Amino acid sequence: MRPILLSGHERALTQVKYNSDGDIIFSVSKDHVVCAWFSHNGERLGTYHGHQGALWTVDVDPTSTLLATGGADNTMRLWEVKTGKLLKTWDFATSIKRVEFSPDGRQLLGVTEKRSGHLSTIVVYEINPDPETEQTNEQSLRIVCDESKATVAGFSYLAKWIIAGHEDGTISQFDAKTGELLYSTQAHEPDMQITDLQWAPDRTYFITASKDKTAKILATESLEVLKTFTADTPLNSAAITPVKDYVILGGGQAAMDVTTTSARQGKFEARFYHKVFMEEIGRVRGHFGPLNYVAVHPQGAGYCSGGEDGYVRVHHFDKPYFDFMYEVEREQANL
Repeated sequence: MRPILLSGHERALTQVKYNSDGDIIFSVSKDHVVCAWFSHNGERLGTYHGHQGALWTVDVDPTSTLLATGGADNTMRLWEVKTGKLLKTWDFATSIKRVEFSPDGRQLLGVTEKRSGHLSTIVVYEINPDPETEQTNEQSLRIVCDESKATVAGFSYLAKWIIAGHEDGTISQFDAKTGELLYSTQAHEPDMQITDLQWAPDRTYFITASKDKTAKILATESLEVLKTFTADTPLNSAAITPVKDYVILGGGQAAMDVTTTSARQGKFEARFYHKVFMEEIGRVRGHFGPLNYVAVHPQGAGYCSGGEDGYVRVHHFDKPYFDFMYEVEREQANL
């Protein structure tokens, strides 16, 4: 499984995303530039210029028409994917830590940072899928997180709920129409920040990663913890693979905590766990620094990781990956 190395960023990567077809990867980093790449060969498709600060987050709509980004210049921006044209800029009082489209692409969610007299908020905008039209300034929903700030959030299936992960390790479920808090649960250790939230393909469950060195799978409707994956390093990201029942975790000691030079010491590897049995089944090395984000190809053909070292590494899974089975799985398959 030889990785393709994408070197288009000068600073640490903050997020990488596949589009719904899996043929394009979008990456953002702390260097103000959004890059688009072809996933099969790593060729750069183009860049999106306009942000004035570090970028924290990116998402693409289901039709690969519109791209949303959020950054430290306190703006959330909407771009046309194929032309690179900036369609809309929404201004905020603080930086945008996470953006995500709803499953139908008609709504866009943004999570704002808590800072200097401003509480963390989750805002939702109605999006017109036609890039030629003027997008609205009106927020269709605004949820203020007055207890603990939200760090990640996303839409459940059918955009029925908004699920958010918080700085104090809690996960909360909001009604996506009214913004009412329906349920909250202490999924991770108190005061251990939730660093990532990624959905299963059908969005009925999701995986969270946390600084408490665990990743957990929760049911979307009940917020019940279904599985727990324990690592030996703080986690920045976790993803669920389609096709095979695996999860991929990415993390590593924070760059400022690393006192030794050995890449092994910092545990900068992508870890593969079996989703059902919760056992680690393999690791992929390569990054010189923590993995800040891992994303899986929507058809399960591969994955990519963005690191603190400024590289995106794209891996295409080979045959042994798909052939590998536990004894019970093999028996089940032969029935």
